[in-house]
Amino acid sequence: MSDILNKILAVKREEVAAARSAVPDSAIREQAAAQAPARDFVGAIRSKIVAGKAAVIAEIKKASPSKGVIREDFQPAEIAASYETAGAACLSVLTDRQFFQGAPDYLQAARAACGLPVLRKDFLVDPYQVHEARAMGADAILLIAAALTLPEMQEMETIAESLGLGVLVEVHDGAELEQALQLRTPLVGINNRNLRTFEVSLQTTLDLLVRIPADRIVVTESGILTTGDVTLMREHRVNAFLVGEAFMRVENPGSGLAALFG
Repeated sequence: MSDILNKILAVKREEVAAARSAVPDSAIREQAAAQAPARDFVGAIRSKIVAGKAAVIAEIKKASPSKGVIREDFQPAEIAASYETAGAACLSVLTDRQFFQGAPDYLQAARAACGLPVLRKDFLVDPYQVHEARAMGADAILLIAAALTLPEMQEMETIAESLGLGVLVEVHDGAELEQALQLRTPLVGINNRNLRTFEVSLQTTLDLLVRIPADRIVVTESGILTTGDVTLMREHRVNAFLVGEAFMRVENPGSGLAALFG
């Protein structure tokens, strides 16, 4: 596990402790239960693939630890609307404050501006955050296999299912994939970014594909920058993509999505 990931996870545990002091478990569960039903995250991805289209989880991200601020003019609602117009299947919104300059408010603004299901993109280390995700209006959560044990992932998946949330489990290598495949979610994200070196290689997805059962939906993450990258993945029957930075760097993110996925 990389030093940056260790640092992020330590901060997350502190954040959860502070949040729990302010809003106890019983209260956050009540807030989660009071939300309108979640939008169907998995269904939105499936419907695009069945129609022969790329299923794009379009990310709304202001900054990253490695790149700093990616987008100065950051308007989550406008970005969300442009993604929907361009044909995105779903959204991914960063809610981490310290490392990605995200916020729950960004997720809420983005979701209110469109009809797409929204993934809470954050580092989950405690079941509290699953209820918290639903309370802020998220339709799906991310579980990072590098950051969690299998029992932790299974517990959070069970809670997510009880709340109607989709689950995207993210892996970086074969050992993590073995753990991820023991979950029930059909969504398996392969992050092409090496957590130790931060180098990006699409070969990561291609190498792990043969080990993934046909009933799972592979979501390739990071490093999708050109139409050639998209073509390469689709030729290997990878039809779901999580893309953020490539869109955040152009004036109109929706236009960037349309150009990349045609």
